[in-house]
Amino acid sequence: MQVMTYAIIGSGAIGTALARQFARKSIPVRLANTRGAASLNDLAGELGESIHPSELSVALSADIVILAVPFTAVPEAVAGVGDWGGRIVVDATNAIKFPEFTPADLGGRPSTEIVAETAPGARVVKGFNTLPAAVLAAEPEVADGRRTVFLSSDDAEAAGEVAALAERLGFAPIVLGRLAEGGRLQQFGGPLMVHSLIKQA
Repeated sequence: MQVMTYAIIGSGAIGTALARQFARKSIPVRLANTRGAASLNDLAGELGESIHPSELSVALSADIVILAVPFTAVPEAVAGVGDWGGRIVVDATNAIKFPEFTPADLGGRPSTEIVAETAPGARVVKGFNTLPAAVLAAEPEVADGRRTVFLSSDDAEAAGEVAALAERLGFAPIVLGRLAEGGRLQQFGGPLMVHSLIKQA
């Protein structure tokens, strides 16, 4: 049986929050940023041995790659990959206009559709982007249930694989359907942003 490999690209607030969840469940994950693996040694030392500081090129070769970089940094982050060959990219980014902190003007397009254009051949899933970093980093299994995370994709099988990962991390995934529908609901400025919901046990 093939062992699924995971990577998180980005070590900011969201990337670190996700790394904490992998560490909590002792699930091995490659962690990378544009500054090199050595810059992540202290964080990995804090979180534990399941966090593997990696060079960007190594992390980008994982079966499931979670993009936790700023939306505008996605093209640079994935530039080293040609065709993704059906591997899964999880878009955990939010298209935000700074310093106004308002939704970026994307001409009416779903933000994940734009991310997908930077990753030809990838099966793209929107996910892990609606919760504030501090909530995303917190224990997802609470006394009365599990914290929900929303997922959207045009590839139902890919959404199912990311949902299975979310379950392993302790979350209660809710798959919203295709990017044109569910993706719009969960992108920045959408109605599902920043709502921390608990699925009752």
